[in-house]
Amino acid sequence: MCGITGFWTPGGLNLEDARGTVTAMADALRHRGPDDEGTWIDPEAGIALGFRRLAILDLTPTGRQPMESATGRFVIVFNGEIYNHQALRRELANLGHSFRGRSDTEVLVAALEAWGMRRTLEQCNGMFAFALWDKAERTLHLARDRAGEKPLYYGWMGQTLLFGSELKALRAHPTFQPQIDRNALALYLRRGYVPSPYSIYVGVNKLPAGTWLTLRPDCMRTDTAPTAYWSLQAVAEQGVAEPVRDDPAEVVETLHDLLSDAVKLRMEADVPLGAFLSGGIDSSTIVALMQTHSVRPVRTFTIGFRDTQHDEAHHAAAVARHLGTEHTELYLTPADALAVIPRLPVLYDEPFADTSQIPTFLVSELTRRHVTVSLSGDAGDELFGGYRRLRLGPAIWRGIEWLPLPVRRRLASLLTPPATTGNGQRAPLLGRLTRRLTGKRNLLERLRQVAEILPLESPVALYHYMMSYWKDPTVLMPDARELPIPATDPARRPDFGGNPEHTMMFLDTVAYLTDDILVKLDRASMGTSLEARVPLLDHRVIEFAWRMPLSVKLHGGKGTKWPLREVLHRYVPRALVDRPKQGFHMPIADWLRGPLRDWAESLLDERRLRDSGTFDPRPIRKKWTEHLAGTTRWDYHLWTVLMFESWVEANSPVVPAVPQPV
Repeated sequence: MCGITGFWTPGGLNLEDARGTVTAMADALRHRGPDDEGTWIDPEAGIALGFRRLAILDLTPTGRQPMESATGRFVIVFNGEIYNHQALRRELANLGHSFRGRSDTEVLVAALEAWGMRRTLEQCNGMFAFALWDKAERTLHLARDRAGEKPLYYGWMGQTLLFGSELKALRAHPTFQPQIDRNALALYLRRGYVPSPYSIYVGVNKLPAGTWLTLRPDCMRTDTAPTAYWSLQAVAEQGVAEPVRDDPAEVVETLHDLLSDAVKLRMEADVPLGAFLSGGIDSSTIVALMQTHSVRPVRTFTIGFRDTQHDEAHHAAAVARHLGTEHTELYLTPADALAVIPRLPVLYDEPFADTSQIPTFLVSELTRRHVTVSLSGDAGDELFGGYRRLRLGPAIWRGIEWLPLPVRRRLASLLTPPATTGNGQRAPLLGRLTRRLTGKRNLLERLRQVAEILPLESPVALYHYMMSYWKDPTVLMPDARELPIPATDPARRPDFGGNPEHTMMFLDTVAYLTDDILVKLDRASMGTSLEARVPLLDHRVIEFAWRMPLSVKLHGGKGTKWPLREVLHRYVPRALVDRPKQGFHMPIADWLRGPLRDWAESLLDERRLRDSGTFDPRPIRKKWTEHLAGTTRWDYHLWTVLMFESWVEANSPVVPAVPQPV
């Protein structure tokens, strides 16, 4: 696991200037690779590559990067792991290739030289992002793994292409112009993250998962589009069209074997290895399978909170005792969690509002004290239907779709107060209900949600609503236009014949998993110089999960993630793991009224918001006042604004001025 970066100015470079610049860009990623560093520059071609190394495989100098191919034609900087590199090494050796060391990087660059981009990428089982320079063709290739586990940003600044694992590396280049993309910011307000392929900055993109980008001196700038070598959309369409036989026992057996092999491949390391263990289905399954492949107790790690409402540590401890792992747990105080908040804007590098970023960082920090690599149970909910919304969304839709849309819109208008009258009046029905229900916060919130849901036109629109923080970002940014994403662009998602469950699982995986869950895991773990590996994202597991009949995944509506549960039940008694989903949740709503109130008030100050020119402060102040009064809770909405404003303070971007409404 490493940090990669670089830049390309096709007109050529001054060697000394380029060395200083690319070194500064790489140093910005030191947390991703504290063990070693390296640069490679061809001033005539205008290319400079930078690297920071977290040594995992082949700790000797033969594993150093940037690395040249055996013939010297190619130079690579590579972040990640190729888990099947041993099999690829044997295949390449049979073709006559000899190797200097034991690293997967050397295997990757040899495969790229022997087979080219497409075949190599299709052959690799791993998580990765890399940049490959072809000296002969003076061509730059950028590539990213299938699921998007490893990040890669790129963008043109003038005549220079910049790229790197994190935006802070691009910001270290003197030509970088940190101008906020207000349309991407609108997406952030809605989702709490900036979806791919967009970034928070104008002119900078995320390379989409499962693609590579080839850039030549005669074909540069934005007219060059990435090429897909693997598509979740194609996998999902084919899997649903050609499902495996509806035999639950056979499905579980196949899943067990695939996942067991995926875990085994991800246990190779020349440094200490462990696993996150929450005690839930996903992490417990990974740890159970790890233990079958280990001759000694697996190292497992969890954090706990004294507040039982937010604590799962005792569940993890029970699973660890049963499996016989060497378990480490750390109970944290609210002060420990609050101390992380000032670090978030630098750690996440881009506005990011998933509050579980806090405990994910804390468990990574704990784990790194003992090991360098940790396996994670992420992706089980997305692949096997673990989220409550998978049942709730279709049920809600069935409850309202029988009403004609005009009728639903009329009912919604009766429940919705006028947003622009400014006279303080409420819609008649809502006004009467509000007076009667003063103090009954939960019921008022339900009525508000009903008013928002009734006018929705499709199950996808309902999903988009359920996944939104600010339901209408233009309230804060009237000038902004939300960019297309899979939930709003039918061309970016399969049809599935109108099946809402399949559509929701696809959207969870292609968007929420890649741009929220995996971003959270990558930045939190790499922020502590820890490598996190996700066995459930082995592409063979993903492809098989999409071939499972929905009836098997949801067990006829009687449970979620049924095949994964059945794999786990081979190793852990049902009583230890069969319980309602809990997960990492922070009491942000209470903290904003308590220990975070002064910090939040300073960032949400009306004059400060107005002077910044980013948002109309009035809707923000209204929600802040209501939240403090306890009449309702707006913690998710407020947290997105707070994370953005603290990110602005830490990173000093250029915020395009927009006249505020009078």
